[in-house]
Amino acid sequence: MTVEVKVPSLPESVSDGTLVNWKKQPGDVVKRGDNLVDLETDKVVLDIPAPADGVLGQILRQEGDIVTTGDVIATLEEGAGAQTAAPAAAPAPVVSAPVPVAAPAVSATEVDLEGLSPAVRRLAAEHGLDISQVPGSGRSGRVTKADVLAFIEARKSGAPALVVTAPTPAPVVAVVAPAPAATPSAPLAPDAQGRLEQRVPMTRLRTRIAERLLMAKNTTAMLTTFNEINMKPVMDLRNRYKDAFEKKHGVRLGFMGFFVKAVVEALKRFPAVNGSIDGNDIIYHGYYDIGVAVSSPRGLVVPILRNVDQMSLADVEKTIGEFGKKAKDGTLTVEEMTGGTFTITNGGVFGSLMSTPILNPPQSGILGMHATKDRPVAENGQVVIRPMMYVAHSYDHRIIDGREAVTFLVTVKECIEDPARLILDV
Repeated sequence: MTVEVKVPSLPESVSDGTLVNWKKQPGDVVKRGDNLVDLETDKVVLDIPAPADGVLGQILRQEGDIVTTGDVIATLEEGAGAQTAAPAAAPAPVVSAPVPVAAPAVSATEVDLEGLSPAVRRLAAEHGLDISQVPGSGRSGRVTKADVLAFIEARKSGAPALVVTAPTPAPVVAVVAPAPAATPSAPLAPDAQGRLEQRVPMTRLRTRIAERLLMAKNTTAMLTTFNEINMKPVMDLRNRYKDAFEKKHGVRLGFMGFFVKAVVEALKRFPAVNGSIDGNDIIYHGYYDIGVAVSSPRGLVVPILRNVDQMSLADVEKTIGEFGKKAKDGTLTVEEMTGGTFTITNGGVFGSLMSTPILNPPQSGILGMHATKDRPVAENGQVVIRPMMYVAHSYDHRIIDGREAVTFLVTVKECIEDPARLILDV
């Protein structure tokens, strides 16, 4: 029976997407839920799964085609997979032949063990699997939950465990080889003067980022105020409790959690910074959804921590860590990047000493963190060396006055330089 493979319902804020990197080719055996092709949208890359077990038939829409909800992109012969797989498992002598081929196909250079999702790690631990032996079909050869389940099912069948995975190396190679295509790699060509240059189209995400940055610059009255923070108190606090914190909560104690909590405290005192403009109205949000800018292979993304005022410092650090892994794997959802009342970005991780962050509309404020450097400062009439960080607060002057913007940043500074304020609420 022929089944149509259709584009699933897209998130409300996404109108269409571009097909990139077909994972399967006509004639490949697929299982229900296997990712057939990546769909790149303005915000995230979505998987289009196989609707049933079978063999992929004709591919109707090619890489680079723009599609929307309900579009038919391929056909699938339902049930053909079982008929095709049965003869493949019959010849027992094949068991030894694919073994040396399968192992290199999932080497550590192609499977990012650090980037595995919690579900994959948990499933592998429950079944005592060596994850490096599981062929991966995710982006860049990464092992997915479906890969682990398939490996477990194959192992249950007895001796021919690797025979079942024999068809996998072909998709694995297909995944690894086109990976560079995700990063534009058009050949260099001579220009009018004979000098080499490269012209590549912008990705949808990069196009969207460009649009939003221009919109922020052209539609807001953006100003930036600066200050500097003595990081020694919070660094001492972190050094004192980081081991106990990690032992109890299972997550490392970083500096971003302190800044997130300090920002929430400052937002409570200055509601305008947590507001936004809608036409001729000002919306003062009674909740604190903080976006934390994260660098991903596809560009800068801003996942949202919801209701941060109700989260503990450990909850904040855990959520930020999960977002970082998802950004690296490309598994952030649209919902996780939608909304937000304020944003924090940290250019210091790349060595930035000072910058003016751009607003993330419709938000009215963004905090920029920077590199911590030892600098001479005056304390009690003496010059001492302290680890100092420049911070920047960009704000929309249409809704936030200069006094509020400056005192907001001073509040963040006071909370970081005296972390006890976050506990005592002073």
